[in-house]
Amino acid sequence: MNVKFDIVRRRAWFFTLSSLITVAGLIVFLVSGFNLGTDFKAGSQVQIQLNEKVHTAKVDEWLSDAGLPVASSNVTVAGLNGETAIIRFPEVLTNQQINTLTNDVTKVFPNALQPQVNTVDPFVANQTSRKAVWAVLLASLFIVIYVAIRFEYRFALAGIVALLHDAFIVMSVFALFRVEVNLTFVAAVLTIVGYSINDTIVIFDRIRENMKLTPPKSYEELQDLVNQSLWQTMTRSINTVATVLIAALMLFFFGGQSIHDFTLALIVGLISGAYSSIFIAAPLWVVWRGRSYIRKTQVESA
Repeated sequence: MNVKFDIVRRRAWFFTLSSLITVAGLIVFLVSGFNLGTDFKAGSQVQIQLNEKVHTAKVDEWLSDAGLPVASSNVTVAGLNGETAIIRFPEVLTNQQINTLTNDVTKVFPNALQPQVNTVDPFVANQTSRKAVWAVLLASLFIVIYVAIRFEYRFALAGIVALLHDAFIVMSVFALFRVEVNLTFVAAVLTIVGYSINDTIVIFDRIRENMKLTPPKSYEELQDLVNQSLWQTMTRSINTVATVLIAALMLFFFGGQSIHDFTLALIVGLISGAYSSIFIAAPLWVVWRGRSYIRKTQVESA
């Protein structure tokens, strides 16, 4: 097979790019943190379909006139046409305050639908956050064990680095653009983890098959073999991510507000997963696996 671009020997480019993205994401996260939804943060969230352009100043004025805590509220605009207001309160609203919202909204916004109020107390928020972290960690752990048993531990380590890379990029995008992080975000991350490792395993499997057919005798031959394996699976990887990405894009634009953030995470994760499987996981395995060849060469030359 005629390989025009040597991915493995140019791995420093991709490692540097991913490192820069990771550092930038870490800075954004440390400065801004996540825009946590009520699933992970105690308080109340009110979503109102106003059926008119949302002006945050007008919403604040309405909340003030209704005797609600304007200063502590966080009003954001949602919806494809910017006609949905999402108001987050750090405290749990009382029944009286909820009734005030429900009864007074149409006085100021005549076309508005009934508000949707979601309330989470501090104990439930902490429990949900803890379970979400455990879900991602356990999923990653079982993936490492599976890959280590099916292949070898170096494949497992390279695979998990690629998975963390994908998850972190998605988290960085959500932190940068202040997209709300809720349980659907966790579901999206778990979906991305499963998709990404599947693509990575296909590449690893081709590498293993080629190593059985023509075992490399030097570090140079190992790099050539992995590079050839990547190009042999390139068409499959691109076609797979393209078809899934088209479906995710259709859901993003036409699926409605309820799954908007979920599909956004999928889109970012799909692109990142395809990139990391090709340009991060396999080249990283070459670096670790190649050490044995380098040591062997040093011993023979000594």
